[in-house]
Amino acid sequence: MSSTAAPGVVASVHLWRVPTTAVPQALGHMATDRLRLRGQPGLRFAKLLGTGSGRTFTLRDADPHRWALLTVWVDEAAAAGFDSGCVVAGWRRIAEEQWTALLRPQASRGRWSRREPFGSPVPAPWDGPVAAITRARLAPARAGRFWRAVPPVSAELHRTPGLLLALGIGEAPLGLQGTFSLWRSAAALNEFAYQRPAHLDAVRRTGIEGWYAEELFARFALLSSRGTVGGSDPLSRRGS
Repeated sequence: MSSTAAPGVVASVHLWRVPTTAVPQALGHMATDRLRLRGQPGLRFAKLLGTGSGRTFTLRDADPHRWALLTVWVDEAAAAGFDSGCVVAGWRRIAEEQWTALLRPQASRGRWSRREPFGSPVPAPWDGPVAAITRARLAPARAGRFWRAVPPVSAELHRTPGLLLALGIGEAPLGLQGTFSLWRSAAALNEFAYQRPAHLDAVRRTGIEGWYAEELFARFALLSSRGTVGGSDPLSRRGS
């Protein structure tokens, strides 16, 4: 399959918050839904993810009540068909809160599990909210230096005007780390990415110190969303 994203390719992010009594069922879904995802019509890529605050990227951040699913589809019709299917329905039965976003890839570099999940999209004009996904597999010998660098960047992130939502995401408690963030505009995301000192220093040190064995950064246009996170629609927040 070509690595260049076709015009119709979309990604979807599902977030579910479950009550304490349903945490064992959520863990069960994390184990069994991998099999259910295989063979889904139009599916290009999928990852079941745990979430956390992303403030330290250690076990202290982990939130056993909130879980995520990232999927990439050949087009919006395939994404819509999956959204009404059995995998999503299973999570909805146990969730006390849910939020879903449909995203159009605008830029992507790097790899996730040795794949380019979003291809090589061509940026298109967009003046609405945007999202960003980062993901990295840490080089074990350099993990300590990475973790020490995270808190200043996280604090800077949460102070940046225009941020609507930020979560840590990961496939494992340690070593496989990522973030999902939602922004009022591309300008707000660019301010954090290119003007905030702690983040710029972390980017510089990444190249020098070789923190990552594999890394990916992608940004997206937010086509639509529904539901709530923490009791409110992220798009209704002031983002400042």
